[in-house]
Order: sequence, then C-alpha cells, then structure tokens
Amino acid sequence: MSAHRFLAFDLGAESGRAVIGLLEGGRVSIRELHRFPNAPVTVDGHLHWDVPALLREVKAGLKVCAGEIGSGIEGLAVDTWGVDFGFLDGRGHLLGLPFAYRDLRNVKAMEAFLRTFPRERVYEITGIQFLPFNSLFQLHAFAMEDPGRLRQAADFLFMPDLMTYLLSGAIANEATIASTSQLIEPRRGAWSDELIGALGLSPRLFHAPVRPGTVLGRLLPALARETGCPEIPVIAAASHDTASAVAAVPAKGMDWAYISSGTWSLVGIDAPAPIITPDSLRLNFTNEGGLGGRIRFLKNVSGLWLVQQCRKRWSADGPLSYEDMAAAAAGAAAFTAFVDPDHPDFLNPPDMPEAIRDFCRRTGQAVPAGRASIVRCALESLALKYRLVLEELKQVSPRPVAAIHIIGGGSRNELLCRFTAEATAVKVVTGPVEATAIGNILSQAMALGYVRSPEEIRAIVAASADLAAYEPRDPSAWESAFSRFREIVGTGHPNGS
Repeated sequence: MSAHRFLAFDLGAESGRAVIGLLEGGRVSIRELHRFPNAPVTVDGHLHWDVPALLREVKAGLKVCAGEIGSGIEGLAVDTWGVDFGFLDGRGHLLGLPFAYRDLRNVKAMEAFLRTFPRERVYEITGIQFLPFNSLFQLHAFAMEDPGRLRQAADFLFMPDLMTYLLSGAIANEATIASTSQLIEPRRGAWSDELIGALGLSPRLFHAPVRPGTVLGRLLPALARETGCPEIPVIAAASHDTASAVAAVPAKGMDWAYISSGTWSLVGIDAPAPIITPDSLRLNFTNEGGLGGRIRFLKNVSGLWLVQQCRKRWSADGPLSYEDMAAAAAGAAAFTAFVDPDHPDFLNPPDMPEAIRDFCRRTGQAVPAGRASIVRCALESLALKYRLVLEELKQVSPRPVAAIHIIGGGSRNELLCRFTAEATAVKVVTGPVEATAIGNILSQAMALGYVRSPEEIRAIVAASADLAAYEPRDPSAWESAFSRFREIVGTGHPNGS
C-alpha cells in the first residue's frame, strides 16, 4: 500500500514546529522535524507577532525537511491560533506587524463597538462568543486608532492565510480560521456585509472563505531554491489549530464532548449546524467552522495559561518542568481555594502567581502559600470550569455526553485529566497529544483524495493513537467544591459564565 508524506507547520502562541506526517495502511504517524519559540514582541507599547522571524523558522523547517525527506513530500499546510490577522497593501506587502490578541487595546475596542451596535444582533448574525480580542473588535480598534492603515489595506489575511501567502503567493481566507473572527455568518458560511459595513470597511478587503482541504498553489520557486524543497502543493488545511485538533478526535457516534487543551481550552461538541438561540447567547457559546462543514459548538476557556505563566515566573529561579509542578500539586491539600481562570486579572499579568494569590485574597479565601498549592488551585479550578461549561452545554444541546475526549498538549497532564473525570463524573479519554498536527496532515490527505471523509479521519486516528482513559472514582467529593466554585465565578462574569 502506498505511503504518503505531508508537512505540517503548527504555529502556537508559545512555540511553533514543523511536523512530518506519514499516512500508510490506514494509520498515521508523525515526527517533529523542527521546533522554535514564538512569542509576541513589544513595539511602541503594544504586542505584535514577529512575522519575519516566523517566516525564517518556517524556511528553516523546510530546509530540514528537504535534507531528511527530499522530494517525497506531497503537500504542506499551516495552522495557527485564531482571530489575529495582517493587512497587505496593493503591492502585496505586509502593512506592519499583526497585533497579538493579548494586547490590551482590544478591551476598550469591544466596549466601544457594542455601544454602537447591539450585542444581541452581533450574536444573531455570527453565533460567536464575545471575547475582547475577536477580529471584529480588533478591526474596530484600528478604525479608532489607526484608520490610515485601513485605508492603505488591500487584503485582510488571518495568520495562517498570511503564512500561506508568504509561502505560495496565494491570497485566500480559509473558512475555519475566518469563522473565529465574529464576522462570518455561519448559516451561510459567508462574510457579514452588515458587520463589515458597521466597521466602515470595504468588502473588497475580504475573500470568499475557502473550504479546509483546498489546494491553493505551490511553494514559490524562490523559496524552493532557497530551502532545497520541491515546489510542493500548498494546501489550506483546517487552518485554525482547534479545527485541526477537533478533526482528529478519535471518537465514534455523537455522544461525546471534547476539550482541546493547551494554552486555551476549547470545550464543546461537534454539531451538524449552528446553534444560535437566546440561551446560547446568554451562556456565551460560539459556533466556529470545522472540517466537512461541521460546526464546533464550544466555549473558549483559559486553559493551562495560568500554569504556563507560573512556570515562566518561577523558572527565573532555575529550571522547572511541568511534570515536576504537577507532581508537587498532587501532594498539596485539596480544595483550599479556587480562581476563575477567565477572569480579566489573568489575561496577561506581570506576575501570575501573585495574581492568583491576590484573587484568592480579594474573594475571602485561603491564600495559597507555596508553589504546589498555587498549581493545585489552578488545576482544580480549571477542572471545575470544565464542569461548569459542560453543564451549561446541556441547557442548549440536550445530547448526552458519555465521554469527554481531551486532546492536545493538556492531555499529558495526568493530574488535570483525573481532576476532570472526577469533577464532571464523566469518563475522560485522552489523546492524541499531537491532535492539531495530525488533523492538519489528514486534512491535507483529504484535499489530495487519499482520505474520503472526516469520519475516515477519526477512524485513522483511533487506529493510530495511544489513548488513555480515566474513570471517575469519587465524584461526590467534588460536589461541595463545585458549589463554592460557582459562587466565586458568579453570574455576572464578563465572559458570560
């Protein structure tokens, strides 16, 4: 049986990597070729993505691939986080560095836009969760603070669209990444003229969304010569990293939910059509695009960001692994204090451990004394937030949830996975860890006709991945903790929880 190889560039908010994928005999395997850091840079007091640095690292990945694999690659695709974007001018040049979603200018932009355009109407059009960094509000920030750049702009490209353009010269908006913007009408899969008009923008900036699994062009000849790679097809995979990850959930049937767990946690279900109701608005659920025209009905929850930022702060005192942090947290006292992972105080504080302690102090709880207690507080709070979201999900989608699939890097955190099973009283299945890269690779394979459907992709992943399961052992111990957590989170949270 033939073997097919694909190259995936998976760019995350902390790091990026080039991953080679092999599809053979109904199974997929992957190998990391190149990994590199990715972090926003501060320019004039604002956070931006360093696109030239990203392109250098992508070219480095192409060189490694050419050296190790040679001409045997059949396609490449890029996936990234959602909402962030750049502009091209009329000559195809990038107009400044794209803003990073954690830049604080977005908060006031959301407030300003919703003073002029009804919140209920935005949701009726888009079905998208209200978050201050959505592309809609970032564009409004440009209209308020830098209208000159908007006047110069000829093309609007999300981060994976931009990287694809730099690799192939193809200008396109891929559908799953566009769906994160709060500018797409999910019932039609098209841009909202009403919202674009409310921003005062020309519809010509935006391109009709292309389906994931579309061949857009080939690697530019100059890049092929520079890197030693052949002019391989450049494919629009499921370009939003969560869309690729959810495509790789190894599940059958419909009685399951997923948590795509990393810096962010995306908690939701795979739905055949958008769910846009007064209740889904009240609970602030989102309808984003998936492979095969499916809808990712989910809520964005701050994930392991709190733990990652604690590690960053503590690593100044010496090397510290996530495994060591989790092992210490397992031995700390249970249920001493809780935080709301989505509280604005945790968006990007200079000192995350102190932000956690301060939140506990202000809410009248015991203040975690040491590192282990702080990490346990963060992980227990995250598991309880998962339960809260799943209970809200039942209010808008009565479909039973017999299992929760945790995919992505967070699936390696055994303590969090165990906490999630206990807190939700639902079986947790973990893996694959590399769901995003696998989904990217298999959606490329679907583009070239080697895989026939999203269902076949799930079957391939199930046959290939090492999965683990966590059964709830004593969920009753979490009941009083959940009641306390709900009181702390409250009903008036800015994100609607």
